Amino acid sequence: MESSDFSASSEFWLDYLKGMLKPVAATAVVVLAIVLSFVQRLGLEGEMAYSIFRSFLQLSIIGFVLEFIFTQKNAAWILFAYLFMVSVAGYTAGQRAKHVPRGKIIAGASILMGTAITMFLLVALKVFPFTPRYIIPVAGMMVGNAMTVTGVTIKKLREDLKIQKSLVETALALGATPRQATQRQVRRSLVIALSPGLDNAKTVGLIALPGAMTGLIMGGASPLEAIQLQIVVMNMLVGASIISGIISTYLCWPVFFTNAYQLEPRVFASD
Repeated sequence: MESSDFSASSEFWLDYLKGMLKPVAATAVVVLAIVLSFVQRLGLEGEMAYSIFRSFLQLSIIGFVLEFIFTQKNAAWILFAYLFMVSVAGYTAGQRAKHVPRGKIIAGASILMGTAITMFLLVALKVFPFTPRYIIPVAGMMVGNAMTVTGVTIKKLREDLKIQKSLVETALALGATPRQATQRQVRRSLVIALSPGLDNAKTVGLIALPGAMTGLIMGGASPLEAIQLQIVVMNMLVGASIISGIISTYLCWPVFFTNAYQLEPRVFASD
């Protein structure tokens, strides 16, 4: 029995090492980029090497983690993986809006609610089964897009409110609610944050084939099957991003305004 386990383990690692030959060979492209950076004196050689090494390490680790989770039948692992992704995304988005108090909490809560609502609808409508193999990759895509939109929305909203502070304060003095006084700034921040994703949705398949679709085609699936999944993916990404972005604007009010419906001076004092 032990000999059989050892043989199976050896075969696994041998197959894994063989599979890593192509990823390692692909780093030749990065080496070329590093050489060009050195020749052009861009000073990005160290950052490029660090970024590629970090991504290589992170993906390798997450590959083993997912391999383990996919073999588990306990739904708790799905929840754990999902909350971990949301936590990292909230921290990253909050870093973008570093001048907003409790920005990481606001971003994390917005991403959590936006992606959870979208995920619930997808599972309820039986678009995806509630299994790790489906939910974790789908959740990762939604959380990643919601992270970008939420971070940009919060950061841009604060910047616009600071620039147009007098206009907002005048509206508040005339009896407007925070939502009414900041309607223009909220709309602008959401449009800026969501525009890249919406533009991508408009041109999907015309300029470049998206990752999910490309992966399926390269894996041997029919292009018609690939586009069915990609349509689902695009819909869920847009939905999760819009919901998360809108929620983040509501959650910003307690830190942007005082209880007397005045702009919080400490939030807009720093650059």
